[in-house]
Amino acid sequence: MIVCPNCNHQNPDGATHCEACYTPLPATANCPNCGATIQTDAHFCGQCGFNLKAVRGDGEITIGSSSVGGAQPASLGVVSGEAEIPDLVAPEPLVAPEPLPLPELTPVNSDSGSHNVPQPVSSFSTGSLAGGNAPEGQGSVGTPASVVSPGKGSKTQLQQQVARLLHLRTETLIELPPGLTVIHIGKPNDRIPPDLDVSGFPDSDIVSRIHADIRVEGDAYYIEDTGSSNGTYINNIPLPSGNRHRLRAGDRISLGKGDRVSFLFQIS
Repeated sequence: MIVCPNCNHQNPDGATHCEACYTPLPATANCPNCGATIQTDAHFCGQCGFNLKAVRGDGEITIGSSSVGGAQPASLGVVSGEAEIPDLVAPEPLVAPEPLPLPELTPVNSDSGSHNVPQPVSSFSTGSLAGGNAPEGQGSVGTPASVVSPGKGSKTQLQQQVARLLHLRTETLIELPPGLTVIHIGKPNDRIPPDLDVSGFPDSDIVSRIHADIRVEGDAYYIEDTGSSNGTYINNIPLPSGNRHRLRAGDRISLGKGDRVSFLFQIS
């Protein structure tokens, strides 16, 4: 197949013009190594990778029947031997530029006994920086602006953020312990003592001793069930064990079924 260089149409072997756009097709030849069809100006065979330039230097490549103009197969003779190299013309020598004349130096009058040396000009006034006149021989530097430090009572936004749980039945407000990254919720036990003990609330018998954890990551709070018997519910939707939910202000946390031990998450 001969691929048209204009429209990439595949033409049958032996075609002289493209069947699609009627563009004259390039002349082809046969690879002396594998016999595949190649273009006469190719340097390597696309089928076997044979070096066609070496063949052109030693012998001939037979042109296929698909050459331009419908010419009969012929031999493409390549003239061997050393090519004549024309004599090279030597470039004109470079001319070095003439040196520039040096300015004449004015002789110094030795009778004066002293030389007038120009004084360096200061790029800034030290007196202006200090807001007044500085003593001679002493440079004064202006006092840098004082940095206003935050007061002792000021806190960052993260330190001011306080999270609480509001027990809905008793309206008891429980503040989450500060400084903890994991807050255990449950009832007294020997394995993992709870940071939030809910044993004193009504119907706490449905709450497991190791019920849930609240994890603090930066300014975000996450709650996850730690394999409780009666489950944990967020906004009346069960929270699968091992999964966690990011708490937002107003979320309803129910420990156990029936919405009997429920808290409202608050943050300020």
